[in-house]
Amino acid sequence: MSFIKSKGFKYFKNFIIGVGAAVVMVGALMKITSHPMGNTFITIGLLTEAFLFLMLGLLPPEKDYYWEKLYPGLEAYDSNISPLTAGEASRPLNAEAVENNLGGMLNELQSMSKSMGSLKALQEVDFAETSEQLKSMNNFYTRMTEAMSTLNETVEDTKLYKEQLASLNKNLGSLNGVYGNVLSAFNVNTGSK
Repeated sequence: MSFIKSKGFKYFKNFIIGVGAAVVMVGALMKITSHPMGNTFITIGLLTEAFLFLMLGLLPPEKDYYWEKLYPGLEAYDSNISPLTAGEASRPLNAEAVENNLGGMLNELQSMSKSMGSLKALQEVDFAETSEQLKSMNNFYTRMTEAMSTLNETVEDTKLYKEQLASLNKNLGSLNGVYGNVLSAFNVNTGSK
């Protein structure tokens, strides 16, 4: 049986099937076109196909999957196969536990639904005017920066003006003292005559 499952035999079987089908088709074509070798070719092709059908009928069918390697004892009818994972899966179902799990899953699904609703609302927002709004905000910030710079210069000018006023006020005080002395001297000189 190991020879039948070998790659070489499978290749040979497919090769014979393909060649046999080709010979039948060529023989059918020759028969249809009334070629003198048509009878011979169609006879050889049909005998090859008959041999192939006999061979395929005698060989066991190929298995698609080898589940018995994963679950030993699977081929036996009355086998007691334990699950691959031990734990909760092997215990009988508890209705309350199932209900609690379903309740938690329902809450998660509702939360996901709300999140999806928020995403949909975000998707529907029109961002067409956003570029213009950003340009407008940039222009506003530029003007605000210029105004702050001008205000800063004005503060410096105001400090300088205040210092100059203080100096002028001091000078005026001195000048008033001098003027008072001049007036007193003038009154002394005019009053004595």
